[in-house]
Amino acid sequence: MFKVTFRFENGETVEGFAAAEENLLEVARKTNVAIDAPCSGNGSCGKCRVKLLKGTLNSPRTRHITEEEYAEGWRLSCASKVEDDIEVEVPDIASAYRSRMKVADLSSPEEVAIFDNAKADVEAAGIVLKNDMEVVDVTMDAPSLEDTMPDNERLMRALKKQMQAEHVILPYTVICKMADVLRETNFSVRCVIGRTGSQGNVFVYDIFPKDAEVVIGGLAIDIGTTTVSALLIDMISGDILGKASSGNGQIRYGADVINRIIESAKPGGRRRLQKAIIDETINPLIQQMCRAAKFPNKQIYRMCVAGNTTMNHLFAGVNADPVRMEPYIPTFYKTNSLYASDLGLTVNPDAHIIIAPNIGSYVGGDITAGTLVSMLWNKPEFSLFIDLGTNGELVFGNSDFMMSCACSAGPAFEGGDISCGMRATDGAIETCTIDKETMEPSFTVVGDPGQKPIGLCGSGIIDVISELFSAGIINPKGKFVREGERIHRDKYGMGSYVLAFQKDAGAEKDVEITEVDIDNFIRAKGAIFSAIRTMLNSLEFDVSMIEEVYVAGGIGSGINMKNAVNIGMFPDIPLEKFHYIGNSSLSGAYTMLLSKEAERKTYQVASNMTYLELSTVPTYMDEFVAACFIPHTDTSMFPSVSQQ
Repeated sequence: MFKVTFRFENGETVEGFAAAEENLLEVARKTNVAIDAPCSGNGSCGKCRVKLLKGTLNSPRTRHITEEEYAEGWRLSCASKVEDDIEVEVPDIASAYRSRMKVADLSSPEEVAIFDNAKADVEAAGIVLKNDMEVVDVTMDAPSLEDTMPDNERLMRALKKQMQAEHVILPYTVICKMADVLRETNFSVRCVIGRTGSQGNVFVYDIFPKDAEVVIGGLAIDIGTTTVSALLIDMISGDILGKASSGNGQIRYGADVINRIIESAKPGGRRRLQKAIIDETINPLIQQMCRAAKFPNKQIYRMCVAGNTTMNHLFAGVNADPVRMEPYIPTFYKTNSLYASDLGLTVNPDAHIIIAPNIGSYVGGDITAGTLVSMLWNKPEFSLFIDLGTNGELVFGNSDFMMSCACSAGPAFEGGDISCGMRATDGAIETCTIDKETMEPSFTVVGDPGQKPIGLCGSGIIDVISELFSAGIINPKGKFVREGERIHRDKYGMGSYVLAFQKDAGAEKDVEITEVDIDNFIRAKGAIFSAIRTMLNSLEFDVSMIEEVYVAGGIGSGINMKNAVNIGMFPDIPLEKFHYIGNSSLSGAYTMLLSKEAERKTYQVASNMTYLELSTVPTYMDEFVAACFIPHTDTSMFPSVSQQ
């Protein structure tokens, strides 16, 4: 066995051990060292770079590392085998996916506006915002030598009478604390209850002294392939008590769902993927939100999870391999059988987990939850709902019909596959303009005033590529065709545009976007536009028939729709038809959590939606290839762009 020391740029170290010829990326994974590997270690992405400081590695030079970099000690961890005691430096960029956890400032109206709007919209549609949980005060006669009824029967009998219930269920967690609580307040207590099944059943989640201040907590979670977002709420009032987000810890096993499914099928893989999302991502989010809100995490009694079909399976620890294999059949579309104790979540162990229903192998609960709050199902006009994430998912229809499909856009919209890409957190450039004459950029950065730029989030990438194209700095293929101070070229001639030089940036090098980055993003936007065209063509519709477009996804403070049209990501229709609705998956999960009727409506919406498998449509690949230019090979589809 050899000792492997991972050294980080902040000076911290982590030690692990490796067998002879063991793969360095696998050693990092089992040692819980975060190294980004979007391709899951097959050598194609080049992002798992580390610098060898001591010892030797069996590691050939790859196309991702220049001769000079190799001489300096840079290696791809996925292409390196351990054959000595070694020390390697893990650069910040190698673990950039694990952008620091962001806890939102709820005093900012923008942070809660989307959820207030979602509540108002579903209420306007006649959906009652009420769930089946409540706090009730119960008073019982104290036991005596003449009245020796056990505590559990005493409480159940009192609740049956008070709540007119046929059955009362006391879980083990309540039974364990019952004797102390009952005697602390002379058998006058406060119970957190929920109606289960018919109104004749009562489930007791918790028991407190009668004078205790009790808030029924709920947790809404959007499990994205790249980013996970969460809300802590008061189940009675609907008030938001906490909001936070972080990178999905699973990303080190691959940027897309296919690589993660493959990893989960390896020995012990299913547990590794579940641990990455629950132990490394969701539980820390819960801890940070509860700490900020001064809220006890054991008083979270219900959860709603919205994620794509694969994320739901990996979260639940269920075999996801059939999802990627023809005929693409998941284990479940919907299930009501999960509880917090089953999964090791650090909330009340009896918390019931609602999962927004999936409708296909690649259209999941994030889309059904988002469709609920987009209100497509309640509108007569033909509307298009687009969720921009690692998987681009779309729904088209109105109150009469809905069709959905999914395309593999990759993680570019959330900063993945982009050399300076990052989530929409502090330091991310989120809007940008470029002077056509001087080629000088002006941009806004997420964070406090004076925050220096570190990288680009999704909305910023859209702006930068659109501005580069409009200024004639890049051609329709995404290649640089102008020269200047901000245009750099490597020894192979590959160009890049510098947004912020090192002296002005918050990083240790220039913040720049390369031709490879632009090419990756062109493929991502091409996947979205070709999916829109293919779905509309299958219905014999034209883009001119789209009356409203609702764009979702947590890729920044908003999308410049004009720029998105300019690069050919969205159809060239009047800009007033576009509406950015933010993280609709999370707002949908919030609404389902708060309202039993909204939960039922989401199941109804899912059952009424037709799923189109794009891989079975012969013309889809032709549409995709045609869309991999700026704005498109057929410029007649974008008259407003050609007129610029």
